[in-house]
Amino acid sequence: MKAVILAGGLGTRIAEESDFKPKPMVEVGGRPLLWHIMKTYAQHGIKEFVICLGYKGYVIKEYFFNYYRHTANLEIDLRTGNADVLDSQAEDWKITLIDTGQDTMTGGRVKRIRPYIGDQTFCLTYGDGLSNIDVSAELAFHRAHGKLATVAAVQPPGRFGVLNTRADGLVTSFEEKPQDEIGWINGGFFVLEPSAIDYIEGDDTSFERAPLANLARDGQLMSFQHHGFWQPCDTLRDKRELQALWDAGKAPWKA
Repeated sequence: MKAVILAGGLGTRIAEESDFKPKPMVEVGGRPLLWHIMKTYAQHGIKEFVICLGYKGYVIKEYFFNYYRHTANLEIDLRTGNADVLDSQAEDWKITLIDTGQDTMTGGRVKRIRPYIGDQTFCLTYGDGLSNIDVSAELAFHRAHGKLATVAAVQPPGRFGVLNTRADGLVTSFEEKPQDEIGWINGGFFVLEPSAIDYIEGDDTSFERAPLANLARDGQLMSFQHHGFWQPCDTLRDKRELQALWDAGKAPWKA
């Protein structure tokens, strides 16, 4: 089975980092977000990946092409130019890197990689969110219901305090909004049958709009409720929060 990862967006809300690299290459714990996501899938036995490249895709190509240089200890003889790997930390992954266009929308990127996924069920996610989702359980759920698509449903943490006030403006109570009052949202971890791609028209199609809406209309979309950790990395604040979890040894997504 393969996991498709969307890694071509601009990341405008974290521009301080993504001016120089694609957002999936923003680092947490010294490794790119993309690497952490791939580790999550690999933990569940999925070690073949199709990466949808776009904005600054060459950065992702360079990282994996020179993976040893980025992750291993090396011994280099400057006279000869020879380099020996002292301790290999290479993953047993197979990675297909496909340029899906600079301005292509998410649905269009998925449609462009159709020739590389074969005729089997595949996973799909975004390259900028970390989670401890049980991919194996989601796959089992998908196979049991027999529909074309499964989306992980998550309840994001409340980021804003709720103020209860009197007419004169006096705050009578302040509390964080409970997760169960926020509702379920698209958590971005999908399991799809290849025929689900038929719901995508072309490059200008956002996967989150018409394709998912039409799959739901046709009774072909199921939700897998994930109650564990889920955190997108959309802003520098998000990155700092994720880094703080990593530094404290409390990163729930760490495989």
